[in-house]
Amino acid sequence: MSQPGGLESATLRRVKPSPTLAVTARARELRREGRDVIGLGAGEPDFDTPENVKEAAIAAIRRGETKYTDVDGIPELKAAVSAKFARENGLTYATNQIHVAPGGKAVIFNALLATLSAGDEVIVPAPYWVSYPDMVLLAGGEPVVVPCPESDGFKLTPASLEAAITARTRWLILNSPSNPTGAAYTRDELRGLAEVLGRHPHVWALTDDMYEHLIYGDFEYVTLARVAPQLYDRTLTVNGVSKAYAMTGWRIGYAGGPKPLIDLMRKVAGQTTTNPSSISQWAAVEALNGPQDFMADRARAFEARRDLVVSMLNQASGVRCATPEGAFYVYPSIEGLIGKRSASGKLITTDGEFAAELLDAEGVAVVQGEAFGLSPYFRISYATSEDVLEEACRRIQRFCAGLV
Repeated sequence: MSQPGGLESATLRRVKPSPTLAVTARARELRREGRDVIGLGAGEPDFDTPENVKEAAIAAIRRGETKYTDVDGIPELKAAVSAKFARENGLTYATNQIHVAPGGKAVIFNALLATLSAGDEVIVPAPYWVSYPDMVLLAGGEPVVVPCPESDGFKLTPASLEAAITARTRWLILNSPSNPTGAAYTRDELRGLAEVLGRHPHVWALTDDMYEHLIYGDFEYVTLARVAPQLYDRTLTVNGVSKAYAMTGWRIGYAGGPKPLIDLMRKVAGQTTTNPSSISQWAAVEALNGPQDFMADRARAFEARRDLVVSMLNQASGVRCATPEGAFYVYPSIEGLIGKRSASGKLITTDGEFAAELLDAEGVAVVQGEAFGLSPYFRISYATSEDVLEEACRRIQRFCAGLV
């Protein structure tokens, strides 16, 4: 290969490996070496896939549902997704307005690749899910990162959105509840953003609603297209079965949107992944159409874990942890620890150094805030048992107390 950098393409050189996957891989590596490591990096529910969903997959195998399907989903799954949007979100999408792909990430990437040209801009509020900016880059666009400080609840304000929009803006990506902060937008907050978008008809909205069923207290979840029906024709509502149904490995994401956009996304899928796993699709049909009552119990369990982690982290020296509205993450600040030294003599100047030293000293794997675009913070996934979370938080408290 004669190009600079050897085998790697110029496009791929613009992106970086997923930091969350890297942390999880490092924790596994240390465990194989015999270290006692608690991994709090993976965004994966520890609950099992419901039995009725697993049985539906087994039944599909026995029926011989093992062939290629339509590129972007079997009719039965599209109908189930359409019914879900109507039932839970008050949104009407015909089945030809539904796109199914191998995970929510594939749905988002298909939309970006289908619509972005060189130089097109995508507004990405920070803290952001680590993949958003890199998917924009891979699709040929330019991410415009807009900092959303803790003082604003880690949420995008109408003024910040207005200031970020240019003639090249193509999309706004909005994630609620958020990975990594758990922050969720209220109805009024979404209305404020919708007013701004209403003044800029060339800007589309992509809402990542993957954590919609993990909402706590009396917070009311609502999605943008429901709050602002005037934006229906330029909003892509993205969701999936990974978090709500503990089906991360099944790889089924879906979206509803305007038919012209869905047609373009199908064109991308037809030349890349083709259809998602046929068996996973039949499992997702059962997930969406079957009993939903178990989700309330799981949400209550996650809420108790959230309260435990927030309380214990706020007792750690130099740590400040806000209480999130949803998802299963907290995003504590370590501003009070920057400039201190660990017991090994390591000077902590960044949240990346904090995370690395915490892993080495105490065997707790967290993800540094710089991976999500806002420092000095770190992310904890509390999708694990309370006993494990208590032990992890005790180790974090001990580590922080030892910094001088």
